[in-house]
Amino acid sequence: MSHPQSHSVPTVNPSAAFSATVRFRIAHLPGTLGRLTTLIGDLGGNLSEIRVVGETRTEVTRDITIDARDHAHQRTIIASLRGRIPGVEAESVTDNTFALHRGGKLTVVGKSALETPSDLARAYTPGVARVCLAIGARKELSHTLTIRRNTVAVVSDGTAILGLGDISPEAAMPVMEGKGQLFKEFAGVDAVPLCLATKNTDEIVAIVKAIAPSFGGINLEDISAPRCFEIEDRLQDIGIPVFHDDQHGTAIVMLAALTNALTLVNKRFEDLTVVVCGVGAAGVACSKIMLSAGVKNIIGCDRSGAIYDGRTENMNSMKEWYAKNTNPERRQGTVSEVIRGADLFVGLSAPGMITVEDLKNMARDPIVFAMANPTPEIMPEQAGPYVAVMATGRSDYPNQINNVLAFPGIFRGALDVCASRITPGMKLAAAQAIAGLMSKDGIDKDHIIPSPFDDRVGPAVAAAVAAQAIQDGVARQELNADLTYDQIRW
Repeated sequence: MSHPQSHSVPTVNPSAAFSATVRFRIAHLPGTLGRLTTLIGDLGGNLSEIRVVGETRTEVTRDITIDARDHAHQRTIIASLRGRIPGVEAESVTDNTFALHRGGKLTVVGKSALETPSDLARAYTPGVARVCLAIGARKELSHTLTIRRNTVAVVSDGTAILGLGDISPEAAMPVMEGKGQLFKEFAGVDAVPLCLATKNTDEIVAIVKAIAPSFGGINLEDISAPRCFEIEDRLQDIGIPVFHDDQHGTAIVMLAALTNALTLVNKRFEDLTVVVCGVGAAGVACSKIMLSAGVKNIIGCDRSGAIYDGRTENMNSMKEWYAKNTNPERRQGTVSEVIRGADLFVGLSAPGMITVEDLKNMARDPIVFAMANPTPEIMPEQAGPYVAVMATGRSDYPNQINNVLAFPGIFRGALDVCASRITPGMKLAAAQAIAGLMSKDGIDKDHIIPSPFDDRVGPAVAAAVAAQAIQDGVARQELNADLTYDQIRW
């Protein structure tokens, strides 16, 4: 995307993502602890916890947890605390994020006890052979008699990890494990991370097809564009749902947020002019779902500026589709040029992509969804006075557009009816369910979307998606029903 005039991006606040616990031995001298905590504040750290772990007649040992802005800031704080205050000695330092990941974040737990020979006879040999023969005679029974009933694979090749890019399948594992935690916590779905040592599209498609008999669904994650589009498209007919969360999860939650934001500014989908900054997987999916909701005028921008029918620079197959299906006026120029008169800015790009001057040039009551992480295209502190509604991808500002509002419930609903695919209607149903959880009286500029911790979200999305799957004819409900004795004979 074309960059606007250079300007500074505000420093982000301290975050628990850069949390460290320092064990200090502090002498019993008046004011010593106060001088230490003051120094932490002066260094820009956020003191989140103090805990006494030991005490003698002459000193007390305390674990002090400090949040920093980033890794460099964390290291600066730790270094600056050593030897600065008489009577204070830093004994050890624990990076709390790394500590949480030690040994991984997932485990496998059996659902039934194995305490007697009878338990073994049923769970494994010889009893398991009867179940194998039943599935061999009717393969669809695997959706009922195996973990397929409640399990998805989280598949990545490590080429688009968060904002870090292509950093290897091994480095993708912590993200995929985290995804598994979110599946379990927010929808009770078991998820298995599978990071593949190949970037070849044909190989990835073949691998997913080969593992499909072990899973009830496939969640594609952090695969770079434009390959992600082709991979997802080629896997739609494998008999289980395949969903690329980076595309559709973001799009679904964005549409839910937009639905409620429009009620505040009294505008309609069909009347909007939208600028999308960043035309990767999420940007394309957001554009597609807005088109399906009735938006007619979307202008997408990448590093070369606005995408329009006839542009030849920096194009690929997906951008060719984008050029033919958006920007009906064939507007050209930088983000700052095409944002003039726009009602909505959707950012899925990089920090500092728009300025306050750009916001002043938008239409009345502009809506800004600046979703670049960790630093948005423009910070809420800058944008606040000039926009009607502001949303970001961050949890420390109002209106977080967070995929976790969508994907757990979507797979829960799809698995509950044993859906064979995720349809466009199921995505729209999910967005409507999320938006509908906000009562009309409860919507304001800082509350257009539920919290990820609202325990109504997963069940509401699951119910809406399951109902739509039935309506769209892709549900096979009977496969997840309890089997009678007669049904398991062969």
